[in-house]
Amino acid sequence: MKSQIRLLFLGDIVGPLGRKAVKKYLAFHKEKDGIDFVIANGENTTHGHGLSYDHYLELVNDGIDVLTSGNHFFGASDALRKADSMPNALRPYNFDPSVPGKGSALFTTKDGFPIRVTNLIGRVFLNGAQSNPFYALDEILKMDEGKRIIHFVDFHAEATAEKRCLAEYGDGRITALIGTHTHVQTNDPHLLNKGTFFLSDAGMNGAYDSSLGDDVTGAMMRTMTGIPQKYDVPRAGKMLVNGVLLDISTDTCQVVSYHLINETLEDD
Repeated sequence: MKSQIRLLFLGDIVGPLGRKAVKKYLAFHKEKDGIDFVIANGENTTHGHGLSYDHYLELVNDGIDVLTSGNHFFGASDALRKADSMPNALRPYNFDPSVPGKGSALFTTKDGFPIRVTNLIGRVFLNGAQSNPFYALDEILKMDEGKRIIHFVDFHAEATAEKRCLAEYGDGRITALIGTHTHVQTNDPHLLNKGTFFLSDAGMNGAYDSSLGDDVTGAMMRTMTGIPQKYDVPRAGKMLVNGVLLDISTDTCQVVSYHLINETLEDD
């Protein structure tokens, strides 16, 4: 058994350029950097809203082990119709229990080390949560009491304070909590007092020349005038890759080192 697991988390994948950027990045880095396990947020994968079954298969084939989600989970009907055929796709655990799919699941690396991946959604300035994410985390932690596992949490939330508070609440009980949703990578990585790694937001993977992955013109007019505009995503141009690489001890299940990823790739 390896003494460390190298885990890559990629922020929100937005549209076709996000998919292309992730594919290109993984093709070069996954083997070269010795990455053992890849998690990415896929809630904006399909035309900027939701994750279709075809795009799920595409990203898994590109080397992503688990795809998390958020408030745009319902943007693609496949998430509801084909949940059983997308076992490595998670939806927020604190959605209504009637929503298909899982919000937390146990996976293993190729070497057999257990990794729990949990997806939660925030309640501040964001819709969708049907239960308290703090109490939801307590429920999930009971599933693995006494076990030595890596536990990674994607907290899809708007407010940085809410993200930090949940990380502090789970400090020493989870390996890492990384925020998604804002599409802007933050410069606040922390190893908290009891060993949990925290980052407010991992950023996004998508069009470099965009407004959070969306076409600039529509986003600008919508913001400037308040008049609804068509949501669209660029399909060509430079690409942004955002994420974080974590080296995690298999003895303590805590992060021993980390590296923020903020790269620009050319569209071939």
